[in-house]
Amino acid sequence: MKQIQYFMLIEQKLFYNNDWKTVSKPLLESEACQLVFAFGHSDLLNNNDIYATISQAYPAASVVYCSTAGEICCGKCFDHTLTLTAIKFERTTIQTISTNISDHRNSYDCGLYLRNAFENNGLRCVFVISDGTLINGSDLVDGLNHANTTGTLITGGLAGDGARFEKTYTSLNSRPAPGNIIAIGFYGTHIHFGHGSLGGWDEFGPQKKVTAAAKNILHEIDNRSALDLYKEYLGPFKEELPGSALLFPISLTEPDNDRKVVRTILNIDEQRKSMTFAGNMPVGSKVRLMKANFDKLIDASATAAAATLAPGDDQPDLAILISCIGRKLVLQDRVSEEIAAAKDKFGAATAITGFYSYGEIAPLQHTSERCELHNQTMTITTIKES
Repeated sequence: MKQIQYFMLIEQKLFYNNDWKTVSKPLLESEACQLVFAFGHSDLLNNNDIYATISQAYPAASVVYCSTAGEICCGKCFDHTLTLTAIKFERTTIQTISTNISDHRNSYDCGLYLRNAFENNGLRCVFVISDGTLINGSDLVDGLNHANTTGTLITGGLAGDGARFEKTYTSLNSRPAPGNIIAIGFYGTHIHFGHGSLGGWDEFGPQKKVTAAAKNILHEIDNRSALDLYKEYLGPFKEELPGSALLFPISLTEPDNDRKVVRTILNIDEQRKSMTFAGNMPVGSKVRLMKANFDKLIDASATAAAATLAPGDDQPDLAILISCIGRKLVLQDRVSEEIAAAKDKFGAATAITGFYSYGEIAPLQHTSERCELHNQTMTITTIKES
């Protein structure tokens, strides 16, 4: 019989109904774990007893805390819980960096700082967990890309705050707080990554052009009020704004390239006739409205998972699923179906963790080049140690 050697060991726990539940087989040497992801509701992240328990259980680990708009664990979506994924690598080294937006002029400079902090020799991937309300995700990604001269894979996501969009919490080995961005660099020839990101939304209506915008605030499309034009296409759904905007995101193609991303509408300003998005809306970009198709959203999750697997590859050790809060609010009772669709592509041996976010970070599907800020996608990063 062929002996199987396990290199990357994973321990998962779920804090649910005021108690810890072990999801996977506990590690015999949890105190030797190098990396821990703690994804959870803001109230639980700020609970002194929970913070102390995690710190004591994994004294040698870099613990990354991130608030969410829903937690992903055991192939399901949870609310008001905390998921813990502790990792012990055998042949991989990691470096963790944390900074706060208050220490930089802007989000772009945060991205530059984080990517430049890593030594490139042997660097395989940079995984980013960012504040989701004080950070401009588009500018953060632009900074990361500008400094990423070696083409290293960059993935990750922006923290969430349920459907409130008020305040998010992230940290590295400290009390979770607003404004923090954490980056994890993975080094060595024995660590392998896959990535996939897809939305599954249907485009409709004619393509139009952004003619007036300031960063993520859209003022005019085709020299008309963006909000007035948007309402025309929404029909009866316009009475339910801004909530109904999550049902109708916008497809965006920036000037001078054919990269197409999805942008979520966060808010509207009736007086200024403007719309605030979760990412920048550059002037000259081409836009089209999109609408939800439940089956396509779920199928997109499976496709994103399949994209992380190269032909003939073994199952990954860990899959980190970062999906958009907009998808969760649209899918409602069917939200666990998109998680199950991804899980089915990996099989029972792959540990699943993740969260619902205010933005996802990954290259476009079928590329390994610059990372992009996505909205309304299922974005997956897989990790395997050999």
